Amino acid sequence: MANQTDISEFILLGFPGIAEKFHTPVSIALFLVYIISLFSNGTVIALIICNRHLYQPMYVVILNLAISDLLFDTITLPKIIAKYWFDNGSISFAGCIFQLFCAHFLGAFDSYILLLMAIDRYVAICKPLRYPSIITNRRMIVLCCFFWFFTAIIALIIALLDSNVPLCGQNAIKSCFCTNSGVLSMACTDVTFLRRMIFGIAMFVLLLPLTFILFSYGVIIKVIITQTHSESRRRAFYTCTTHLCVIGLYFIPRIFVYVANQFKLILNDDLNVLILCFYTFVPHMANPVIYCLRTVEIRRTLKNLIKRRILMKTQHITSVNVITN
Repeated sequence: MANQTDISEFILLGFPGIAEKFHTPVSIALFLVYIISLFSNGTVIALIICNRHLYQPMYVVILNLAISDLLFDTITLPKIIAKYWFDNGSISFAGCIFQLFCAHFLGAFDSYILLLMAIDRYVAICKPLRYPSIITNRRMIVLCCFFWFFTAIIALIIALLDSNVPLCGQNAIKSCFCTNSGVLSMACTDVTFLRRMIFGIAMFVLLLPLTFILFSYGVIIKVIITQTHSESRRRAFYTCTTHLCVIGLYFIPRIFVYVANQFKLILNDDLNVLILCFYTFVPHMANPVIYCLRTVEIRRTLKNLIKRRILMKTQHITSVNVITN
């Protein structure tokens, strides 16, 4: 405790081991990731909010997922992009704790939203006649609100625990945004118990939804094999496969990183950051396409919107020509 210091800000290092000549490509890649996520998730949010015929339980869940992903990327990516573009990687202590809170909050929320999606698909395929009575807009809205509140409480507990840990030594965080492991690595005291507690919370947040998701998709695949025709079976298998790929991309690397940190498995710093970015930002770009933009209703809505825009533009040009003549 003698070496304890009053750390008022942290320095985000991003990828700490890469040469300076790679800073520009990395920053451009992160910027493109943010732009793609902003556009795709923003499009999904706008389409669902502005079209009343999309006020259906599944799209209520997708809307919440898009909002969560967009918030996560907006809170984390601009800061690390600024670090590479303007050499401004500093973040205040309060800002770091806020980032940490949001990362755990929105990350945990995504876990339970993916669980709701799996439940929706399970009821739709396995109990189609009871779907309208089991899955309703009101019920989905209530569940989404509950998970917003529940995961915020979990993240708040983690943020409060981390914010009260005495820190010393260097204030550099080897990551693209503030994480629990990054903050605890600068602790002046033994934080073994705290690490184990947060590891337990993380496993609860990840493994509980994952268990139900895998069970539901296992039942769905069984039903598809036994009850559908070959063409319908092929489409359903394709949908389930793409969903499971995104789910695996979200859960498996997260669990691996938490286990590696808990048991102090040695990972290269840059590899650790790369895995973090991979399981965090790639699903945020893929979710709108996998869960929303591939559906018939959304494609039809986009097509009608484009047709209306073209028609309005054509009518405008025609009216201008008439006035000119």
